[in-house]
Amino acid sequence: MAQIPTTATERCPAPPPGSRGIDEILAAARARLRRLDPEQAHLACRAGALLVDIRPAAQRAAQGTVPGALVVERNVLEWRFDPRCAARLPQAVDYDVPVIVLCQEGYTSSLAAAALQDIGLHEATDVVGGFAAWHIAGLPTLGPTPPTRPSSAAPPVTAGGALR
Repeated sequence: MAQIPTTATERCPAPPPGSRGIDEILAAARARLRRLDPEQAHLACRAGALLVDIRPAAQRAAQGTVPGALVVERNVLEWRFDPRCAARLPQAVDYDVPVIVLCQEGYTSSLAAAALQDIGLHEATDVVGGFAAWHIAGLPTLGPTPPTRPSSAAPPVTAGGALR
């Protein structure tokens, strides 16, 4: 009977030369950022920085949102903030825009903020601990939003119209 691997290293094939693991990539991204704790991020937003929530819609619905945060899902972030791109947001006016990226726990946001720096937004950073830390710090949040259910107060509607 074959022995089952017990560690990640045992299960992982030899990486290709020159490749980096996600832990190395994350550390390199964070080394470039001046990351903000939730309170610092909140103060920066009050002073004019853009808080950008990159979490998927389902995560925002389940966990809640930050009032005033600009929602830009991760898959389109660079296109929306590159001042050279025709698909940019009106807020992406130049390379000095202070952008603070927020994800659920502060991992994806670090990678995303580093990607924004790669396109020239040198003020881009993220929130240490993400939305979870923001919420725990007692900073303003809305939600979560429960799934929409039909109200029992309204009569049911049939194909022929409302019941009479």
